[in-house]
Amino acid sequence: MKKTVPITCLFLDVGGVLLTNGWDHHARKRAAKHFKLDWAEMQERHELNFEIQEEDKITFQEYLDRVVFWKKRPFTRAEFRQFMFAQSKPFSEMIELVRHLKAKYKLKIFVVSNEAREVNAYRIRQFKLDGFVDAFISSCFVHLRKPDADIFRLALDIAQVPAGQIVYIENTPLFVQVAESLGIRSILHTDCKSTAAKLAAFGLQPVVINEAR
Repeated sequence: MKKTVPITCLFLDVGGVLLTNGWDHHARKRAAKHFKLDWAEMQERHELNFEIQEEDKITFQEYLDRVVFWKKRPFTRAEFRQFMFAQSKPFSEMIELVRHLKAKYKLKIFVVSNEAREVNAYRIRQFKLDGFVDAFISSCFVHLRKPDADIFRLALDIAQVPAGQIVYIENTPLFVQVAESLGIRSILHTDCKSTAAKLAAFGLQPVVINEAR
């Protein structure tokens, strides 16, 4: 029987795995409706700027100036910022699962995510992600974005864990494929229950999440 390599480290995406997406298509549509903005115009400007914002090449202020406040508005930047940040919600079951597995198996936990600096910082603080994540390889910190394989190579260098001992949890199929091309076993995340079952198949047996009473 082939001996399985024990998993000692998890790489995690944030948006769609631990939390809702911070500023995705749906959140921007809600903002456009709430603030009575021209959706098509706002979306076009966002598409031209979001990649360089996530790589920290423009500031949050510059992003807002280019996408929303390029002309006078009847609301303030503070009001818009508050609305943006309020779109983030936790997936509490997934956070609980990762916390449990870290404690039970003494796992290293690393986030590999595409996020703008201000949104990233808010989400780390608000949802206490730094309470169980060992390091954040966020696009805004390392100036690389998924699907660039170099962000995974950098994460491997920082983690100092062989790729074969890592499981990456990600909800975007392309990013899973890129990670797997580097030898990182991955789970395409859709929900907590199925991800917990897949982790169990890797030898990481979790507690039962929200067991029916």
